[in-house]
Amino acid sequence: MRATDIIMKKRGTRGTQGTTALTREEIQFLIDGYVAGDIPDYQISAWLMAVYFNGMTFEETGALTDCMLHSGEVIALRGKDGLTGPFIDKHSTGGVGDKISLPLAPIVASCGIQVPMMSGRALGHTGGTLDKLESIAGYNVNLTPDQFRAIMAENGFAMMGQTPAIVPADRKMYALRDVTGTVESVPLITASILSKKVAEGADGLVFDVKCGSGAFMKTEEDAETLAVSLVRTAAAMGKKASALITGMDTPLGAAVGNFLEIEETLACLQGNGPADVMELTYALGAEMLLLGGKAKDKEDGIRQCERAVASGEALRRFLKNVAQQGGNPDALLDEQGKRRSPFHAQLLAERDGFLRLDAFKTGLAGVYLGVGRNKTSESVCADAGMLLHKKTGDTVRKGDVIMDVYGKDEPCLAPALALLRNEAITYSDEAVPAEPLIRKEIRG
Repeated sequence: MRATDIIMKKRGTRGTQGTTALTREEIQFLIDGYVAGDIPDYQISAWLMAVYFNGMTFEETGALTDCMLHSGEVIALRGKDGLTGPFIDKHSTGGVGDKISLPLAPIVASCGIQVPMMSGRALGHTGGTLDKLESIAGYNVNLTPDQFRAIMAENGFAMMGQTPAIVPADRKMYALRDVTGTVESVPLITASILSKKVAEGADGLVFDVKCGSGAFMKTEEDAETLAVSLVRTAAAMGKKASALITGMDTPLGAAVGNFLEIEETLACLQGNGPADVMELTYALGAEMLLLGGKAKDKEDGIRQCERAVASGEALRRFLKNVAQQGGNPDALLDEQGKRRSPFHAQLLAERDGFLRLDAFKTGLAGVYLGVGRNKTSESVCADAGMLLHKKTGDTVRKGDVIMDVYGKDEPCLAPALALLRNEAITYSDEAVPAEPLIRKEIRG
C-alpha cells in the first residue's frame, strides 16, 4: 500500500464524476504512517486537499474518526475512582464571548451528570476555555488522566487540555489543516472534534454548532450540515448525541475576554448572568440531562438547571473545582469586579440610533487587545477584553458608553478601537429585528 495511490484514489481522475471511497484499511495506513513519521506532511497535505474538494462518505468519516481516536491514549472513566457516570460532555464550534462551558459544567454536575471536559485554546477571533481558566491565578489545566478522574469523582466535573498522548493524529493534522487552507471541511471537522471527545471518555455529547458572522459556519444551512454529521457519526460510534444550532452574529453575553468571562461565569452562577448566556446554558444543560437520563423532558431539564443555580450548589462546585485545580476561590471572589487592565478606553456612540455589534469584527478587535491569538505559539493577556454596555438591537444616544475596552498595553488600544468604531459597530434609524438565539435542534 502506498500513500500516493490513496491520495490519487481520493483525488479522482480529471473529467470524471466523483471519487472512489477509501477503505478503513487505507485510512488506517495514512493515519498510522503520519503519526509514526513515515508519511510526510506534503503527502498528508495533498490528501487533505483531496478530501476538502471531494468530501467523504459517512462511512469514511466514521473510519477516519475511529482511526484518529485510536492513534493515542483513550481515557477510561467507568469504574475508575468510583466513577459510575453517566458521562456527558458539550462541545461548541466557537464564537465571541462564548463562555458557556464554564457555568454549564458545574450546573450539570449538580444535577447528577459527570462531565469530562477536554477543552481548547483561543485561535483567531474565537475564545478558548483553557485560556479563560488559566486567567484564574494558579489554575492548572494540564492534568494527568489520574488527576482528571479523581477531580471528577469528587466534584462531578473536571477541566483539562489535550495531552500529547491523546489523539496525536488530530494535533498534527489540525496544525496542517490550518496552514493548507483545508479547515472548512465537514468530514475533517467532524473527525477532529469527535476523536478528542470520545477519547476523553464521554458516553454522550451535546454540540453547540454556531452560525453567523462570528461563527465558523456562516449560514444556518452549513451549520446544520455539520451538526448532522457530528450527531450521526457520534451515534455510529455508540455515543448518544444531539445538537443545537445557535446564532453568533453578535457577541454572547456582556463580557469578551479571559478573566472578564470568568467574572461573567461567577455572575451566572450567582444568579445574575446575562439573559442570552443563561438561556443557552440552560438549554444545553437540559440536553445533557436528557442524554444522561436525568430529565423527563426539556422543560424538566431546564428546571433542574435553574434549581442548581438558585440553591447555590452550582457555584459551590465551581469554586471547589478552582481549589482542586490549583486556584484560590476566596481570592477569585475578592477579584470579582475589581481586576482590570490599566490600559483602558471607552467607546462612545457617535450618533443616535439602533445599534448593531458584529461578532466577527469584535472578536478581531479582541485579538489586537490580547484576548486571542493568530498562532498557537502566541500568548494571551488574561486581563484584556471588552465589557459591553450596549448590544445589537439596543437604542443609543450620541455619547452613550457602548463598551469599556481593556488592552494588553497602551499601543494596542488604537487599532482595536478603530476596528470597533469603523467596522464592528453600525447604526440604524430603524429597529433591528431580534433573531432567536437557538435556531434549531438536531437529535439522533
